[in-house]
Amino acid sequence: MDLYLSSVFLSSVPPPSKPYNLISLSNFPKYSFKARNFQPRPLNWRQNRRIGAQSSCNSGGGGGSDDGGFVVEEVPHLTNFLPDLPSYPNPLQQNLAYAIVKTNFVSPEDVVAQKIVIQKGSPRGVHFQRAGPREKVYFKSEEVCACIVTCGGLCPGINTVIREIVCGLNYMYGVHDILGIEGGCRGFYSKNTIQLTPKVVNDIHKRGGTFLRTSRGGHDTNKIVDNIQDRGINQVYIIGGDGTQKGAALIYKEVERRGLQVAVAGIPKTIDNDIAVIDKSFGFDTAVEEAQRAINAAHVEVESVENGVGIVKLMGRYSGFIAMFATLASRDVDCCLIPESPFYLEGQGGLFEFIEQRLKENGHIVIVLAEGAGQEYVAQSMHAVSEKDASGNRLLLDVGLWLTQKIKDHFTNVRKMAINMKYIDPTYMIRAIPSNASDNIYCTLLAHSAVHGAMAGYTGFTVGPVNSRHAYIPIDRITETTNTVKLSDRMWARLLASTNQPSFLKGSTVMQEKEKVDKGSIDIIDSMKIASK
Repeated sequence: MDLYLSSVFLSSVPPPSKPYNLISLSNFPKYSFKARNFQPRPLNWRQNRRIGAQSSCNSGGGGGSDDGGFVVEEVPHLTNFLPDLPSYPNPLQQNLAYAIVKTNFVSPEDVVAQKIVIQKGSPRGVHFQRAGPREKVYFKSEEVCACIVTCGGLCPGINTVIREIVCGLNYMYGVHDILGIEGGCRGFYSKNTIQLTPKVVNDIHKRGGTFLRTSRGGHDTNKIVDNIQDRGINQVYIIGGDGTQKGAALIYKEVERRGLQVAVAGIPKTIDNDIAVIDKSFGFDTAVEEAQRAINAAHVEVESVENGVGIVKLMGRYSGFIAMFATLASRDVDCCLIPESPFYLEGQGGLFEFIEQRLKENGHIVIVLAEGAGQEYVAQSMHAVSEKDASGNRLLLDVGLWLTQKIKDHFTNVRKMAINMKYIDPTYMIRAIPSNASDNIYCTLLAHSAVHGAMAGYTGFTVGPVNSRHAYIPIDRITETTNTVKLSDRMWARLLASTNQPSFLKGSTVMQEKEKVDKGSIDIIDSMKIASK
């Protein structure tokens, strides 16, 4: 899209009225676009490269003394630990599909700003390298042996990412040796592989789930890298959440230690949209859209009976983005409960009081509940012991059934009031559907960005949109924290204005919660955060 707009703009520039004055090119500094060689550095090292702002007053074009706090976080490159690695012209130069593009390749100096809203005099902040094809590649197409693996829970769009990695490698770079690792990480050393071609993956984007099958856990770095080395694999594409990306970082680190020419690219996946730095995760739009069906069903049910109370439980282990966006999109929801916002049941301003008020006003109420909300209350009432699954995620108790029973008991035994409860849990229905049109396009961009990055020799990186521009991001940047709903942001305020629900925070608690959120640390979320989907 960027390249198209550039070509349209350039084509509209009128020709000069006077002939150009030709200037000798020898007067200009010579720039080299050859690969830069770096000293080997550990993965947790992050190169914050400050770029001096060029002074317009300096006729020599020297760098200004004030860089404005302009920092670039570069991703690792194969030449960091293989300095003599040769480069080759990008095959896209001969690709007919790219023949009409005005600017085929992304400049190595193109960056994407993490923050686009800044104040005068403030630092310009962190930037990431822009994703896209480079002029030089570090793999010959006929020598590439790529593999794709999917790990963790299901999410709409996984098959689209698989398909577009295969088609991108084949159609854009002429790569034919592409393997699918079956059954997640343990598939590297305990399962067979499948040969992937554009024909094999042609229509898998129309199905839900993952064509390659998945699993949780089973990560053994040494066994995985041994298998990669034995099979002659030199490009690894890993689709998964926070825990999977941490595993990808370990694979990259071991590859670097062994001095192997293997590019490791991560494609972040989580239906909850809780991955940091990037704008959103793939499958999220589809999940919000599908959640509308469940909310609408609950609304129809409770509207058709007297004192109807509908509860819809949606995904959201540590963050309530799906519940929040589905509530805002629906407009039929009276109350939204998420992990970031504590609530209480009894007393003035509590949930029971709000439910009774809405039943008196409207005769019905619809509550949307994220699966991670109220877990501390459920654990206390059930005296449950915290357990974890194979991925290290805390096993959540069913807050939906717990809240349903609590509401029944309160209105039946305490208020002596007959109510009609309707509980809907569409979790697995939402996870299992294919991605919608918006997510299909998004998955295509993610896959192609990963392919371009791997071919250009980048490794130990992940891809994603930052302020609507796709970028290459060091893996540790997306795994160091969890993206959560900020209760002090306008989006949550919009939800409260839409539902007119209480904030469930009293007096000074509001300010305390605001300070906690501004610091980016919510104790409940931090205690629950272990790994990703």
